[in-house]
Amino acid sequence: MARKPTLDFLKTEAASGSALALAAIAALLVANSPWSADYFAWLKSYHVLQLGPIRLEETISDWIKEGLMAIFFLVVGLEIKYEIVRGELSDPRKLATPVLAALGGMAGPAAVYLFLSMTMGAPHAGWPIPLATDIAFALAIFGFVGKGLPSSLRVFLLTLAIVDDLGAIALIALLFSEGANWTPLFWALGLLAAFGLIAHRIRVPTPFWVLGFSAVWYLTILSGLSTSLTAVAFAMIVPIQARKEDRQSPLKEAMHDLHPWNAFLVLPLFAFAKAGVSFAGLSLEQAFAPLVVAIALGLFFGKQIGVFGAAWLASALRIGARPTDASWLQVYGISLLCGVGFTMSLFIGVLAFPGAVDSPEQVEVKLGVIGGSILSAVGAAVVLGLAGRRPRRDPAAADPQIEPLAGSSS
Repeated sequence: MARKPTLDFLKTEAASGSALALAAIAALLVANSPWSADYFAWLKSYHVLQLGPIRLEETISDWIKEGLMAIFFLVVGLEIKYEIVRGELSDPRKLATPVLAALGGMAGPAAVYLFLSMTMGAPHAGWPIPLATDIAFALAIFGFVGKGLPSSLRVFLLTLAIVDDLGAIALIALLFSEGANWTPLFWALGLLAAFGLIAHRIRVPTPFWVLGFSAVWYLTILSGLSTSLTAVAFAMIVPIQARKEDRQSPLKEAMHDLHPWNAFLVLPLFAFAKAGVSFAGLSLEQAFAPLVVAIALGLFFGKQIGVFGAAWLASALRIGARPTDASWLQVYGISLLCGVGFTMSLFIGVLAFPGAVDSPEQVEVKLGVIGGSILSAVGAAVVLGLAGRRPRRDPAAADPQIEPLAGSSS
């Protein structure tokens, strides 16, 4: 029996957490070693891609941000489409609680950051940074401490993180894609529409998918928009229905083929490029700068307050319910876990404060993201570890609102 795409996704993303952690640690070690100057010089070095008349010249840092990260957003887009059409997000009763929790998990960090911005003087532009949850790290930590916890918590976390990613992508579109060049953008949209129409009528070989994605990506670069947008849009045109001559649909095949590359190459490279912080000459004042504190507390306090508060409110208002067989302490542990915002938070930080990778703002962004993510990870591990050892009670008896959600399928 073939494994479900979501299960494959969980296993791949959980396993990639170790690769992400190793890449981040390696970046910190190199940035504080005798090779520090070479590391930062490599990130700032320009490299040219030229195919006939097509020429792009970007730094290594930008190639990773706009090039490789487009693959990450393509994978996220494929997962979003699958969940909307076939998975958890297709059932409104299962969708309500994690969606509301995700929205609360974006509002909470924004409120904490903006409050600290007014009271401490943190740069206003940084408020979107603590809004994101890192799927790979969160699932990896859940895998380490999740023994004895109900499987519904894993689905709740995944669904919440997918909606969170969708919100982060929307923020990138609204805040960081200004000054578009409309001509290549219209060409990109036209190519997307034409390719989607063709793909749903005839079988498109893999090389043409690669060529189509590359063309849309190039036109997006010319338009001045973030490549994350068209990467997700491209995922939406990939057919989810398998043809008679195929064993699985193009969407499932793409998810299966891209996940290992995304998990063990793209994200670790991004972590290695963005997590390098040199502590040489770092003063106590910079380590606790307003930007650092606002990001760290936004992730740690804002996420747990927003996610848990929205989930509890959804249950209290009978809009949604707790995950099946889960206690509120376990849901609180997941809320803490959502404060791990490593990859996407660093990505938004690059967009919010463009400049050199070792600029003061980028150093403070990295310190805040790393600090807030570590606090959230440790707190979540402790709470979920304790919650997993607690004897389970009958959830229906403890929470009468569970039945409508839990009983949606059998």
